[in-house]
Parts: sequence; structure tokens; C-alpha cells
Amino acid sequence: MRKITADTVFPVSAAPVPEGVIITDDQGLILEITSRDDHDPASLETYRGAIIPGFVNTHCHLELSHMKGLVPTGTTLLPFLYSVVAYRDFPMEVILDAIDQAGRDMYEAGIMAVGDISNKLDTARHKDNSPILYYTFVEMFDFLQNDLAESTFARYFEVFKGQSDRKGNRKSCVPHAPYTVSPELFRRINQANAPGQTVSIHNQETPLENELFRSKSGGFLDFYQRFGFPLDHFVPTQKSSIHYALEHMRPDTRVLFVHNTTTQPEDIRAAQDWNTQVFWATCPNANLYIENALPYYQHFLDTGAVVTIGTDSLTSNWQLSILEEMKTIARYQSYVPFETLLQWATLNGARALGFDDSLGSIEPGKKPGLLLLNLEADLKLTPDSMVRRLV
Repeated sequence: MRKITADTVFPVSAAPVPEGVIITDDQGLILEITSRDDHDPASLETYRGAIIPGFVNTHCHLELSHMKGLVPTGTTLLPFLYSVVAYRDFPMEVILDAIDQAGRDMYEAGIMAVGDISNKLDTARHKDNSPILYYTFVEMFDFLQNDLAESTFARYFEVFKGQSDRKGNRKSCVPHAPYTVSPELFRRINQANAPGQTVSIHNQETPLENELFRSKSGGFLDFYQRFGFPLDHFVPTQKSSIHYALEHMRPDTRVLFVHNTTTQPEDIRAAQDWNTQVFWATCPNANLYIENALPYYQHFLDTGAVVTIGTDSLTSNWQLSILEEMKTIARYQSYVPFETLLQWATLNGARALGFDDSLGSIEPGKKPGLLLLNLEADLKLTPDSMVRRLV
């Protein structure tokens, strides 16, 4: 049994506890939260700072870890995608070593669970042996070509079957983005999943995405021509791209919309009217890396949206650290309170991945991991804020 205390304990699911004491068993299971007055000071592990639960990274591409530093910043999305395609072929030992190192770095950065996008089986072995819980999203795309849906689904379903679902890990078949998935491929993905699973989809990462769906104009026309896929059959919906996703996805799953850089209040409300289990993953450092832009988080606060935090990949980020993502939001949109950021980074993410029975908050019966975080006196993040694992 351990008795761990700090200046402030943030359970997340309840109000902060000044000088709280967290009692755990030797495996990190939370038994009780009490106050220092109830204990002999000699029996306590006492720290300066704040104790928070471990982080949940709801959007990552671990299999791209070998591409760190190869793709230029600030290119916008379509040139970025061309670069990703160009750099994917590396020796397998380089890819696997980079995956292992990135996984270790995430664990050291206090991350307890990850929603990870996979197109291949490269990360499966790592996930079987990692202390991190993984929800693997096997991502499918057919470039809006209905006639390719059957072969595309069959190919990626083989990848799905080989993904890790051991040691509490989970997996789903998911669409890549509205602009890359045909109605027929959406239908097959829907059939592969069950109610209550989590389905991830990239959403409104660039203004060009909405241009395509509203008016069949913009850079995506050249994108499709470059890859040799005709869009003659495509009829614009005259709505933002998320409406196409809502039309073709299942409303009885948890749905995680990712990036949402250009998402507007009316988009958020439309999704929430469609499904009560909608989550919004933001990856601020990746948005800055690729598009030099951030979502306007006030839209999400005003609509009561359930926001989570992801890192995206080392292709589009400088590190895989949820704390660094929180710092970026606090730096550029400082009106978002620390406790709100903390909930985005922990409990909301655990709920989005269905891991909230054990992770995301400091409550009896959970094993969320415990992190020590240094804050300013007014309980705000600083550029020098760091975490270290206590449990």
C-alpha cells in the first residue's frame, strides 16, 4: 500500500483536493482519496506540485514514427499527404525500432492509452508488449470510388484481423476521411463494427475539404487527378464535409472526429443531434505543423462539445506528448481553463476510447496512473511544466 500526497490532487471527476492523499495498492489500484489530517506524516510520500491521472492520446499514427523530421512544416495538408506517400518505404528494422522508441517515449510522457491509426501490421507486436493500452483504428480509403470498395475493404480487413486485441487492447475498422471514402466503403465498414465501438474519422482539417463538398472546387480536384482517380461521378452536397460523414456513419457507435480545424458551431450541433456519443479530438501541434492553424476552441466550449487531445504522428509533430499539446492550447488560446484542458487530456479521452472504467480519473477502483505536474501558483501551465510518473 502507498499513500501519496502533493500540494493539490486533481481527480478530474471531482473538484481538486488541496493536500489530498491518494491511497493505492502495490499495483496502482486507487483505494481511497483522503486528506493529510487523517494520516501520520511519516507514512506519506509527499511531493511539491499537482498529482493528475495519466494522459489519454486519442489520435496517433505510431506506424509513421520513422518519418520524424522528414516532412517540412507549414506546407498545408495536400503537399503533406504527398510527402507521406513518398517517405513510407523504409527498411523494416528502422520502422520497428522507431515504433518501439516512440511507444517508450509516450509512456515516459505519462500516456496510459492511445487511439492509434494503422494501415499496416507494423505496430501489432509493439502493442502486444506495451504497458500502454491501445485502441487500434484500422483506417480504410478508396478515394471515393465505389467500384474499389470491395477490394479495398478485403485488403484492410486482413490488417484488422492481425491487429492486437490482447491485454485489454481493442480495435475497429474506420474510414479515413469524408473526402476519401465512398458510400459503399462506408457501408462495409459499418457492417464490420458493432454498437458501442469507437470509430475515428479525420474531419475538416483543411478549408479545401469543405470546398470539395460544397462546390466541387479547390485543391482536392488536382489531388485526385494526380493519383489517377476520376471524380466525374461526384456530386457536391452543398454542405460542409461533416454532413457527408454523418449521412454514412453509424449513430450507435462512439464517433471520434479528429482535427476539426475548420469546424463551425453548426457542424458541432449537427453531429451532436445525430449521435449523443460524439467526441472531438484536437491535435494542435500537428495542426500548426501542417496548416499553421488551430481550431477555435470557443466553438467547442459554447456547444458543450466533448473534446479530447491527440498528438497525430511524428511525421507531423515534434514529439508525442499530451502535455505539450496542452501547453500549445494554453499558449495560443489561454482562455481555456487548466482544469478543462486536463479533462480533455484524461477523462474525455478515456471515455472516447471506452477505457474510462479504469483510466482517466483518480477514483477508487481505477488504475489511471499518477503523474506529478508542476504548475504556477495560480494552477496554470508554464512553458517549463513537466510530468513524471509516480505510479
